[in-house]
Amino acid sequence: EDQVTQSPEALRLQEGQSSSLNCSYTASNLRGLLWYRQDPGKGPEFLFILYSAGEEKEKERLKATLTKKESFLHITGPKPEDSATYLCAVQAQCSPGTCNLYQNSAAADLE
Repeated sequence: EDQVTQSPEALRLQEGQSSSLNCSYTASNLRGLLWYRQDPGKGPEFLFILYSAGEEKEKERLKATLTKKESFLHITGPKPEDSATYLCAVQAQCSPGTCNLYQNSAAADLE
């Protein structure tokens, strides 16, 4: 069964202390892996989409990487304004009418 698993569920960092979030997936036909940031009381904000293993994307203090089985969201030198919920999602390769949604059982809160 295709699924998405994110860890850790919560991460508490000191200002300037670098760390990573992990998103592992078992989607058989990956079309893209997406990372979002969600602030309290707001909708998710798109950060990155990665299409193939070995790809990396960077934005300010965040960097996303992708392998064949997982993705990492690295945060370097976090600041208080980086406190948010970070979510990953998998986009499946499928034909119209045959798409399935992959459930992410745990988003990650970064405090």
